[in-house]
Amino acid sequence: MGFNEKGRPVDDVLAELEAKRADDVRWEDGRTFGMIYDGGPSVHEAAERAARLYLHENALNTKAFPSLGQIQSEVVGWTAELLHGPESAAGFLTSGGTESILCSVLAARERARKERGIEAPEMIVAESAHAAFHKAAHLFGITVHKTPVKPDFKADVDAMSAHLGPNTILVVGSAPQYPQGVVDPIPQIAELAASVDANCHVDACMGGFVLPFVERLGREVPPWDFRVEGVHSISADIHKLGYAPKGVSVVLHRTKALRRHQTFVFDGWLGGFYASPNLQGTRSGLPMATAWAVMQHLGVEGYCDLTRTTLANADRMREGIAATPGVQVLGDGRYHLIAMSHDPDVLDGDGNPLDVFALGDALMARGWFHDRQGPPDTLHSTVSNTNTGVIEDYLKALAECVAEVRGVRTEDRSTNYATLE
Repeated sequence: MGFNEKGRPVDDVLAELEAKRADDVRWEDGRTFGMIYDGGPSVHEAAERAARLYLHENALNTKAFPSLGQIQSEVVGWTAELLHGPESAAGFLTSGGTESILCSVLAARERARKERGIEAPEMIVAESAHAAFHKAAHLFGITVHKTPVKPDFKADVDAMSAHLGPNTILVVGSAPQYPQGVVDPIPQIAELAASVDANCHVDACMGGFVLPFVERLGREVPPWDFRVEGVHSISADIHKLGYAPKGVSVVLHRTKALRRHQTFVFDGWLGGFYASPNLQGTRSGLPMATAWAVMQHLGVEGYCDLTRTTLANADRMREGIAATPGVQVLGDGRYHLIAMSHDPDVLDGDGNPLDVFALGDALMARGWFHDRQGPPDTLHSTVSNTNTGVIEDYLKALAECVAEVRGVRTEDRSTNYATLE
């Protein structure tokens, strides 16, 4: 399709865009376990009206748009309150979890360089830690020590300790980690980091807007936030189960002094003073405003209601998977993340376990979308309010698809957390 010489009527342009969506997953039907998180009609309205107000605003310069400076400060402050940050806590909004993670790694590197003179930085992550930590290491010249997880899929602190050294700048824990949805032992990880004066970052991109409300609902949550002494920074995505549109996340630091290490300031060119709080220059005001609007619309009570529904959906889904011969849930995830694998004790006539990737294909043919992940081969679900009312339909389809693919193996062994075109 070449670039047209003449413009087209708005209605024609939008009709073609609508047609392009024909093969996209229908998250509105609740059959997508991840990617999009639906807080309901009133949340949509709050976000969409805020988006129209801030469609063109630019947070590159908050002197021009002081409202965006206020919005950022308030959203960061509310998030810090949820995560039990001290009065000194400070942070910035970012475009998503990857950028929040990149900023936390950059801050750790710069602090170690300035305060400890480290020029060959190293960081320690469990193999369950998000891929963005490896991206950060690639971009910022950091050596990564990747350690195995324990049988329960939590980070192995002893294995991490074996890589601790004078060049360690960062030790990472997740709350929860994405693949199996378990919370790492954050207090022990923070102690490791403190023993060499390294930063401890908690990746709560998946849990930052779930665990605080889970705890308020009375379900046990292990220690993970700023109440843990030694946690320097936390990432939390509002555009996941904070139910704001893509893309907005928060990176929080225990103090402004720690936050300063992630910022860039420069005036050695002809354009005047330049400063960026994260990795972007120009920043759209739209996601920032929608996050503000959604958080204000829901409040703590609204988030508790959505979290209660999410937990009910996930608990029923785990229960149904456990009752389906041939599949099982990996790890002791108790919140909103589910990793479904084959049951090694249930074999077909040729002595093979169920191929969960073939199962995923069969479910997709019925409109149910999961991410493939591994190792081990699993189908991943991020359950949310989006899936309300369809879990029983899903479990019925699951049982039918398990029977359908028994003895079938797909040649496609690819995984698909994210894709390239």
